[in-house]
Amino acid sequence: MAISDGLFHLLSCLLCLFAAILIQIGTNFSNDYYDFFKGADTSERLGPKRVTQSGLLEPDAVKQLFVIVFGMAVLCGFFLVLRGGWAILLIGLLSIASGILYTGGPFPLAYHGLGDIFVLLFFGPIAVSGTYYVQALQWNELTILAGFIPGLTATALIAVNNLRDAPTDTKVAKRTLAVRFGENFVRREIQFALILSAVLPILLVVNRPSHWPALLSLLALWPILGVIKMVLSGTKGKELNVVLGTTGKILLIQSLLFSVGWVVGPALLD
Repeated sequence: MAISDGLFHLLSCLLCLFAAILIQIGTNFSNDYYDFFKGADTSERLGPKRVTQSGLLEPDAVKQLFVIVFGMAVLCGFFLVLRGGWAILLIGLLSIASGILYTGGPFPLAYHGLGDIFVLLFFGPIAVSGTYYVQALQWNELTILAGFIPGLTATALIAVNNLRDAPTDTKVAKRTLAVRFGENFVRREIQFALILSAVLPILLVVNRPSHWPALLSLLALWPILGVIKMVLSGTKGKELNVVLGTTGKILLIQSLLFSVGWVVGPALLD
C-alpha cells in the first residue's frame, strides 16, 4: 500500500510539473502571437528571436500551437482536478486564461502594467500552494509564503525583460511598469524582488528550524548580487539579455536548492 501511495504522489507531482511547463510554453507562444499583431515585436526587437516576428512560423501556425499546448495542459490537469476538486480546476483555468490575456484579449494585462503582479502570483504562491494542495488536500500558510520565493524572482525576470523593451514598448502603448514609471523605478523593483526572494528562506527556516538545509538556496545570493550590480549600474539594451538569462538560472537554482533542502531537512535530523 505504501508503494502504491508513493507512486500516486509521484504521478501527481509529475502531472503538476508537466501541466506547469505546458502552460508556460503555451503562454510564450500566445505572447509571441499577440505581441506581433499589436506591433510590439518588430525588427527593432532587442530580445531573443521570436518565431512570428522573425518569420520562422506563420501567425496562424503559432496560434494553433498555443491552442494545442494549452489543450495538452488541460489533459494533464484532468487527473489533478479529480484529485483536488474545484480549487485545482479554478487554478488551472485562471492560469491558462492569464497566459492568453497577458498580451491578448480586449484588456491585455502586460499592456496595462499588470503583468508583474500576475507573474508574482501565478509563478509564486498560486503554483506552489496549488501543487502542495494536490498532494496533501489541505492548504498551508507556509507553502503560500514559500511560493513568493520563485514568484519574486520570476517578477524580477519579467521586470528585466520590460526594462530592456521599454523604448519599443513606448511606441506601441504597451504600458509596462518600465514605461509607466521609468527605468529607475524598475531597476529598484528588480533589486527589491531579488533581495526579498533571498531573505524569505531565512524567515521560513526560523519558523521551522528542522528544515535548515533549505538555506542552501542562499547560494543563489552571489549571482543575485551580480544581477543587482549590473541592473543598478545602468545596463540597458541587448546587454540586458545576459541579465535576463542569469535571472532565469537563479530562479531554477534557487527553487531546486530550497525545495530539496526543505524536503530532506527533517530526514537528516531523524
